[in-house]
Formats: sequence, structure tokens, C-alpha cells
Amino acid sequence: MKTTPEHNERIAKMTFASVYPHYINKVQSKGRTIEELHQVIEWLTGFDDKKLQHLIDEKATFETFFKKAKLNPNAELIKGVICGYRIEEIENALTKQVRYLDKLIDELAKGKTIEKILRVAKNE
Repeated sequence: MKTTPEHNERIAKMTFASVYPHYINKVQSKGRTIEELHQVIEWLTGFDDKKLQHLIDEKATFETFFKKAKLNPNAELIKGVICGYRIEEIENALTKQVRYLDKLIDELAKGKTIEKILRVAKNE
């Protein structure tokens, strides 16, 4: 499935703060913790708890959120389908980054170990 310019624009303008509570609900409903969620977010973006809270408070859009992020060099190891899109086929860089985050949170909620989620094992 190919993303459209409208889809990409909608993702860019969405605020991280508007989606963050859904991330929390998703992982907690599956027995995972906010600390694990933050660990996953920090691995991908480099944001510690304080910086993450600042971005939430300022209602940063995903565009701003990922402009300020230091994307993990191993992010390109995140593959698979999320929200009907194959991550490796997404051409828009920002949309791909948001889907990386979605995929990591989905893996957390599905019970994968933190080591596997953070692509610590070699053949991941």
C-alpha cells in the first residue's frame, strides 16, 4: 500500500501529545509499563523522559518531534507491516519514522522482549 501526500501531511501535522495516551493505553492493557514504553521511544529518538515531557507539553507535531530526534542508526532494521503499510516500502521519511515508532510500540504490546524490540540481537 502506497501512502498519499494527504496521508503524509496528516501524519506530519498530528501532535505527539494527541497520540501518546493511546500508546500508554495500548502497552498497559497488555501488561507492559510506561517505563518500557519510554525505553522504546528513547531508543528510537534519543529523547529522555524530560525531553519527551517537554515535547508533549509544547504539543509538538510529529514533524517537529522527528526533526528534533536523533534517530537510532539501527532504526532501518525495523521491518514489517503496520497500519496496512510495509515499513520498508514507505517513501516519505517522516511517515516512515512515525511507522517505526508505531511498530516498536506494537511489538512491545505484543509481548516481545525489550532486547528484540531494540534490535539488540544480531539477526533481527
